Amino acid sequence: MKTPLSSIIFFLIAGFLGAIGQYLYKSGAEKASGTFISFISNGRILAGVICYIAVMVLFVAAFKRGGELSVLYPLYATTFIWAAVISLWAYHIPIKPVNVFGALCLITGMYFMGK
Repeated sequence: MKTPLSSIIFFLIAGFLGAIGQYLYKSGAEKASGTFISFISNGRILAGVICYIAVMVLFVAAFKRGGELSVLYPLYATTFIWAAVISLWAYHIPIKPVNVFGALCLITGMYFMGK
């Protein structure tokens, strides 16, 4: 069975949304006081939850279209690449050569998993 392009695109979007969700969780946690109420009333944390709900919807839609798990799930690993880029943008955390090497390993692995 061949994985449809739409399923691949859905998983790539899910990878990006997963990284955005992680950023929103982190930035929301920085503003929360640590109480349950401060977590559930925090707009950034709630936006992160919405991102993760969207990720799950995209997963289901991709699988419904006939996507193969062994092809699609490695694409979700782009979340780690997006998280590094977002960290650079939001927190000025540099992307080091070892991070670039790791991203290249992820991309290479995703390529071979899809073969």
